[in-house]
Amino acid sequence: MVPPESTPAASAQWQQQDNAWVLGIVGEWRGHRGSLPDVPAALVQGEVRFDTAALRSWDAALASNLWQHLNPLARPPVQLDLHGLPAGLREIVSLALTDAPAAEAPGPRVGRIAALGVFTQTWWADGRRSLTFVGEVLQSAARLLRGKSGMRWSDLAWQIEQTGPRSLPIVALVSFLVGLIVAYMGAAQLQRFGAQNYIADLVTVGVVREVAALLVGIVLAGRVGAAFAAQIGSMRANEEVDALATMGVNPVDFLVLPRVLALLIVGPLLTAFAALVGMAVGWLVAVGIYGVSSLEYVYASAQSLTLPHVLVGLVKGTAYAVLVALAGCLQGMSAGRSAQAVGDATTASVVQAIVWIVVVASVLTVVFQQLGW
Repeated sequence: MVPPESTPAASAQWQQQDNAWVLGIVGEWRGHRGSLPDVPAALVQGEVRFDTAALRSWDAALASNLWQHLNPLARPPVQLDLHGLPAGLREIVSLALTDAPAAEAPGPRVGRIAALGVFTQTWWADGRRSLTFVGEVLQSAARLLRGKSGMRWSDLAWQIEQTGPRSLPIVALVSFLVGLIVAYMGAAQLQRFGAQNYIADLVTVGVVREVAALLVGIVLAGRVGAAFAAQIGSMRANEEVDALATMGVNPVDFLVLPRVLALLIVGPLLTAFAALVGMAVGWLVAVGIYGVSSLEYVYASAQSLTLPHVLVGLVKGTAYAVLVALAGCLQGMSAGRSAQAVGDATTASVVQAIVWIVVVASVLTVVFQQLGW
């Protein structure tokens, strides 16, 4: 009786043949947890081949071992020839080596002029992207006026409810505290000249014209703009935006336009509410601390509260709210398809909204002053 041929033990060995290195793999590697031999130190160039004629079986552990050893060699001047591997093992290793990030050679040092050029190109690209997005929103609004928009009015009503009434508590709190600071600090300076009667003028004009709109813009940037970016960014990560486009639904009509219109509507309303809270706080400070009579404060407030001041405040509050919506939706529509990208888009939306608000506030202030408002 002839004894059955014994299965060779799992082993591997590097051998040099002319200008090539050959890794011979033999035996049963299924379930074997040993490691392949280290790459020879002399293997810095040439060709790498494989001899697996005596390989009986293999599993994912061998594929992982091969990837770990071959990954540093998968670039010139070394050439990998994977044809000696079994077909299945060759496909796995080839795919792993293709997906592996290649080591980048250190580039030349970038000078200050070159760095300035890169910054300018980035700034210009961001500006073009923002202008393009604003143009798409305006086109969507035009389609709505023509009755050809894909926006649902129920979405607009829901966004108004989320951005308006639900923002009242935080707007009231911030307006109360900031109004208290403005009234108290202003009154402390006016008291030095015996001009406590002008507290109403200071608080009314300052809050109605500037402070209320600015507070509403900042609160909406942190509460609403970030939410817009996170919601739309998550939909992009889950490929829901692509699904809408595939079904023939314009994502700008369906996702962006309801949010922009909602803040266009609630922006002036929240600004008026914040102005009323700030004026009420000014009344508390003037009457409760500095002894100004209630009738005198109300009369002075009515005298200083002119129509141009009210219109300027409402226009600024509306502009800031629209900028918040545009920044949040822009970052959401531009977000990547990962959780980290959604977080980055949320942060960028708040920063971009505040920067836009400051820039537009400066421009509008100069324009209204030149117009005599």
